[in-house]
Amino acid sequence: MPRTRPRVPYPLRSIAPPLLAALLLAGCSSAPDAPSAAPPRDVAGAAAPSTGQRAGAADSGTRAGSRSTAAAPVRVGIPSLGIDSELMRLGLNQDGTVEVPPAEKGMTAGWYTGGATPGEPGAAVIIGHNDTRYGRAVFHDLRRIAKGADITVRDEHGAKLHFTVTATESVAKKAFPTRKVYGATRTSTLRLITCDGAFDAQGHPVDNLIVYADRS
Repeated sequence: MPRTRPRVPYPLRSIAPPLLAALLLAGCSSAPDAPSAAPPRDVAGAAAPSTGQRAGAADSGTRAGSRSTAAAPVRVGIPSLGIDSELMRLGLNQDGTVEVPPAEKGMTAGWYTGGATPGEPGAAVIIGHNDTRYGRAVFHDLRRIAKGADITVRDEHGAKLHFTVTATESVAKKAFPTRKVYGATRTSTLRLITCDGAFDAQGHPVDNLIVYADRS
């Protein structure tokens, strides 16, 4: 599932300033089970923060070496779109790319554990497929979300947190706004990420759809 590591304009470990070093992209290339003339359906993809970002408070909202006091999220819902999904935990692949839910679990979104925990100051990131080779996936209709829409996140203790959509953005993967998505925030914020846009020659969606939301 991981995409080929980008070259120019994102040479690994050579981006200045250092805060943007070692950017990597997660997979968006789930191929069909059999050869097809049609482009393969997409899966979610997002730029991973650098190692330095993951280690400190700047992007996770939690001090290095400290423990999160918030309960882990287990479910996400968007009532206006009829979305209600369990949340699996996502980390990093061996090559440093952000994990995505496996294609066969396309209707399940995932929480990136390297970011903030929903409810704590910082950016909590939830990633979901748009479509996979198995068909429609959990964030298939995410592009229809409206500003002001309610997003709910339920934690492992049953508490429900509410977030209000403030903006959406479709961006080229080659220009993924890493600081804006993973950067430090004083308040509790949420980002939802899926694939968007046209396919390239290899059948990979070229854009990401990002939904920004603040704690209600």
